[in-house]
Amino acid sequence: MLTVELTKKWMELFYAQIDQEKAYLSELDTPIGDGDHGNNMKRGVDGVKDSLAKLKDPTLKETLRTIAMALISKVGGASGPLYGTAFLEMAKKCDESQEPAILFAAALEGIKKRGGAKEGDKTMVDVWAPTVKALTDGSFGTEQIKQAVASTKEMIARKGRASYLGERSVGHLDPGAMSSGYLFETFIAAGGVK
Repeated sequence: MLTVELTKKWMELFYAQIDQEKAYLSELDTPIGDGDHGNNMKRGVDGVKDSLAKLKDPTLKETLRTIAMALISKVGGASGPLYGTAFLEMAKKCDESQEPAILFAAALEGIKKRGGAKEGDKTMVDVWAPTVKALTDGSFGTEQIKQAVASTKEMIARKGRASYLGERSVGHLDPGAMSSGYLFETFIAAGGVK
């Protein structure tokens, strides 16, 4: 079950992870993108941290919506709208269910619709899709997440800036897949899956 407490703990851990790995994320983004994914994500998590700190006794819906708005307004490039959409879709769905598998499935649909990407396009969808499946069938864990992130290395980018490189995008991990990996790993670390 996703709760306000769990979500706050999750975002604290995600903040710390992005803070620690921002240079690496930008390094991943340099050969196939604008080289700014780490800095963009750091701005986003700074915004999330500040926005959550202002909330007084929020509901889960308010918490998720606040995260979404902070990410949309602070993260540059495609990542802001995509991550923001994910949390907005979770906020919309959380009145029906607080089950992570259901909420993340709604988030994935939102990401696909917003970005137009599908599995195999070398994007964050390549981490979200197998993770949602793994949550549903009980195989969700750090190993599964790492494998999903690693799978993007040999793909040809078909979406986003990396798609301009075609074959030359092979051999590089997708930075959005990596930051999504951090999002799910910190969810586990926060106690999101028993």
